[in-house]
Amino acid sequence: MNKVKVLLVDDEEEFVSALAERLDIRGIEAHVATDGEQALEMIENDTFPVIVLDVIMPGISGLEVMQRINAKQIDTVVILLTGHGSTKEGLEGMRMGAFDYLMKPLDIDELISKMHEAIESKNS
Repeated sequence: MNKVKVLLVDDEEEFVSALAERLDIRGIEAHVATDGEQALEMIENDTFPVIVLDVIMPGISGLEVMQRINAKQIDTVVILLTGHGSTKEGLEGMRMGAFDYLMKPLDIDELISKMHEAIESKNS
């Protein structure tokens, strides 16, 4: 079975690095971007079946990144991460086509389950 490849986008460097390590231990190839511009550059140069995208980031927000992904018709599935008070943005992201949104603090097993569901939905 091929490894799941994911791009994690979050401005909290310690959080996203630790998450990438934890996913790697579970056999998921995790790449990290710490802002929207870096994420868009990585998306231009590589293929990620799943992108886990923080909604609120300095500079380009997660929703703006998602708009650009949609405008370029990039073949990926987006799962949004939201914090306290950003449920509204998570719902907005769902209206824009996000597969789902998860609340921080994150349950890694729930994230992995959502990633697999997202890939299955993309392939069906």
